[in-house]
Amino acid sequence: MAKASGFFTPSLRTKIQPSIGVSRSGFCLSEGIFKRVVCSSSIESAGTHVSSSQSRIPKLVNKGCKLVGCGSEVPSLSVSNDDLAKIVDTSDEWISVRTGIRNRRVISGKENLRNLAVEAAKKALKMANVEPDDLDLILLCTSTPEDIFGDAPKVQRELGCTKSQLAHDITAACSGFVLGLFSASCYIKGGGFRNVLVIGADVMSRFVDWTNRGTCILFGDAAGAVVLQACDAEEDGLLSFDLHSDGEGARHLGAPINDNENGSVLEFPPNRSSYACVQMNGKEVFRFAVRCVPQSIESALEKAGLTASNIDWLLLHQANQRIIDAVATRLEFPPEKVISNLANYGNTSAASIPLALDEAVRSGKVKPGHTIAAAGFGAGLTWGSAVIRWG
Repeated sequence: MAKASGFFTPSLRTKIQPSIGVSRSGFCLSEGIFKRVVCSSSIESAGTHVSSSQSRIPKLVNKGCKLVGCGSEVPSLSVSNDDLAKIVDTSDEWISVRTGIRNRRVISGKENLRNLAVEAAKKALKMANVEPDDLDLILLCTSTPEDIFGDAPKVQRELGCTKSQLAHDITAACSGFVLGLFSASCYIKGGGFRNVLVIGADVMSRFVDWTNRGTCILFGDAAGAVVLQACDAEEDGLLSFDLHSDGEGARHLGAPINDNENGSVLEFPPNRSSYACVQMNGKEVFRFAVRCVPQSIESALEKAGLTASNIDWLLLHQANQRIIDAVATRLEFPPEKVISNLANYGNTSAASIPLALDEAVRSGKVKPGHTIAAAGFGAGLTWGSAVIRWG
């Protein structure tokens, strides 16, 4: 196995470098090829002087960005382990011992992904004291959209935005929210945007085989959102990132299209396509997570010029309590510094990090100025870490 898949080999650190990152002063690669974005008030091209006001290229002058609001939303229906035991061969003890999960929320009635995303976004905007029309960009991180072409523009509409701000989806499964934070920081630090809304939302219940106790016990539905705002470089709250993917591991976790429904190559028109339920090799995903995630967090800390002792909270994608505990142990984070709400919601994919963050902020656990090491990991395989400061 170790030979077949790069993310399990001893040469992982060599294999995945250079990694993409952002430091406080701008964009950088891990080898330090680009240390910061350098710009001036004018642009010279082909001997012709073009003022910044005439150029389409924005000024990039030591910009930072900070987290100023958060929100979350979950479906009304709570499904307990005992409820699942009525439809599949399992028990509360079997599930909780192996995963740490006791309940999860599942959409019902007229609830859907967009409902959850919009409500989470409204709460984040209210906390940030930002009006929908003050947004420059909406990023919806999801792998389960209501529309195959994306839902971000529809979320924009339902929020009441009237200025045609850019809105688009990001698909990176359980790493999606971290990728959304990275994208938002790029738009702000490199594109001149001021207010960016990042939403992590997934409705995994639609892609779960409810007769398979190996997967149906894990997932839930939810949405979480944050507002990022431009600030001076000294106030920057997105300190560093470390991002990776490895398609070799895709076979261990995914929901592929059902090829057998497409007919032969010679048949036309093709039959209507559909996606399979979530398929997962739990043992391999566990090995991947406990090996790659600590290395990614260490890399992000190094880029930020920090160590684990400088971090107030460890916030991991809420996939499995055993994974969370194993990563925390390897990084020597004490349990009291680890944020986890997995027991109440299960694995909510791209929503898990912002959902847990929102609860921690609103409960007073995470306070302004606290530094958080966050990491997402999952299908793709993708994984990434961010060192952020709240407020």
